[in-house]
Amino acid sequence: MLKGIKKGALTRSLWVYHVAASPCNNCDIEILDLLTPRFDVERFGILLTGSPRHADLLLVTGMVNKKVLDRVLRVYAETPKPCVVAAFGSCAISGDLFVDSYNFAGPLDKHIPVDVYIGGCPPKPEAMILGVVRAIEKVKKLKDL
Repeated sequence: MLKGIKKGALTRSLWVYHVAASPCNNCDIEILDLLTPRFDVERFGILLTGSPRHADLLLVTGMVNKKVLDRVLRVYAETPKPCVVAAFGSCAISGDLFVDSYNFAGPLDKHIPVDVYIGGCPPKPEAMILGVVRAIEKVKKLKDL
């Protein structure tokens, strides 16, 4: 019974923690656009949380460089499992412009498992909403809840 309650809560009220892994802030501006009255994702139960310990979804933006990699891994370890990870933007997915940089630590999925890829530079809010819908579908398919 508790497993069904937990799974139902994750599919109706997804709390998102934003991990800024050295972004250029274009993605961050698009994420903030989701909270404006035009898109208002809070009406769907999607909330930005201030602590990874309360998050159901980690939203990682920016290029994962060697200095920030330890922090990204620590935040992932602090997030209660099962946790859905979304790579937001071209930098988090592939490194984009920074792929040949000396400080680039590799794409995000090289270090932690990524469930949802939201592409673009920067992705539009509609793509973010579609990515969260895909994340909710992944949560519904989880067997261990």
